[in-house]
Amino acid sequence: MNFSNTYIGLGKDFYEKNRPTPVREPRLIMWNSRLAEQLMISNELKQDQIALGQYFSGNRILPGSEPIATAYAGHQFGHFVPQLGDGRAHLLGEVIDKFGQRLDIQLKGSGTTKFSRGGDGRCAIGPAVREFIMSEAMNALGVPTTRCLAVVTTGEQVFRNSLLPGAIVTRVASSHIRIGTFQFFAAQNDHQALKTLCNYTIERHYPELKESPNKYLGLIEKVIEKQIHLVSEWMRVGFIHGVMNTDNTSLSGETIDYGPCAMMGEYDPLTVYSSIDTMGRYAFGKQPEIAHWNITRLAECLLPLINAETNKAIEQVEPLVADFPDRFMQVYMEMLGRKLGLISFQQEDQKLLFSILNRIKERNMDYTVTFDLLTKSLKSEAIASQLKNELGGSFDLWQKRLSEQDANLQKVHDLMRQHNPVVIPRNHHVEAVIQDCEQTGEATLAEKFLKVLLSPCEELTETSLYQDPPKDGDENYQTFCGT
Repeated sequence: MNFSNTYIGLGKDFYEKNRPTPVREPRLIMWNSRLAEQLMISNELKQDQIALGQYFSGNRILPGSEPIATAYAGHQFGHFVPQLGDGRAHLLGEVIDKFGQRLDIQLKGSGTTKFSRGGDGRCAIGPAVREFIMSEAMNALGVPTTRCLAVVTTGEQVFRNSLLPGAIVTRVASSHIRIGTFQFFAAQNDHQALKTLCNYTIERHYPELKESPNKYLGLIEKVIEKQIHLVSEWMRVGFIHGVMNTDNTSLSGETIDYGPCAMMGEYDPLTVYSSIDTMGRYAFGKQPEIAHWNITRLAECLLPLINAETNKAIEQVEPLVADFPDRFMQVYMEMLGRKLGLISFQQEDQKLLFSILNRIKERNMDYTVTFDLLTKSLKSEAIASQLKNELGGSFDLWQKRLSEQDANLQKVHDLMRQHNPVVIPRNHHVEAVIQDCEQTGEATLAEKFLKVLLSPCEELTETSLYQDPPKDGDENYQTFCGT
């Protein structure tokens, strides 16, 4: 792997140089061959299972890598913590993939750093497998996301509620720059570091802003655009992040941190599965509101760079931030329209879209199954009749709206299928796979599951094994951070 380490050039205040803590018996159990090809990892390395285990556990350092733990702060459930940082992760460096993209390579669960805050620096096999499965499933669903390259077991145990097999996951991201990274320096009133970070972020992610008259205002605009798209895509597939803290909000617009995430079954905007989200702050339907809140925190950080006079900076930023809800609603409605086969969204469609969602909620219908059946109803009278009974007048209004479009049935069907998966990583199947990995130390069941998840809009022979909603409706289901 041809490493570069541009983040190190920002200065020692941005990170701690720290090597991963060696583990007793590293063994590769999950490997993303497609991503390895994209990263142009040499065939020699790819074919050496022992070496892969050594390198992606951190026992050996890849040539050219300079491991660091990055510094950041963050609002955690609305409460500001001025120093968080990588407490159990090591950024190995960056590589340029075969498409010319610069990507971070990070080990997670690789030992303590000065940011560990008393933690053990480790990861259990369950959260590592969850991140691999969920991130690859989200990527296949077309949702912007970090990726996973490898899971390596450590031959050691970690203590959470009980003793569990340890593991290290390798995460690949466009970068690990977070809103919390900006907050770290803003809390110290370090305007020079903020400026350095902004310029680096623009150079890396939004180079078109470099010649902008107010590139810092432009950066907020770009991040707003990315976050609106990201959260709308989450809601398209029923994804609940579970911990939308500012330190988990990436400036690149990717999904990052799959700790207590889950997928919604029965449609309800108030759905929460995260065990630590006791107030429902990050419920499914509140994700747009939280994205807006997080963007506001970013804007606060950048005020000194936008204008030396705070009041003038606020005047410039405020309209941009205040427009977030309306902009989100427009994108969200257009997304829902595509799920329902509307070639172009019209404002008067909003009433129809909400009436269908409300009916799905009233009838306790499964989100993924319902939109899959709506897609199939275009070509099946039996399914259409079934949905008409469930959705009532809303179904008739939807069919009437489709008939008014200048589009043939196949075009409408293809649009809906593109946006409505037949299979998602359902919570009970994810848990079954994790439990099997914990008990066997192997990822055989996980690989079978991934084969289906990588073709989410196709019905493979094995797809039916993973389509069933949970029998209990996920009534008592909870997810955990893994730390």
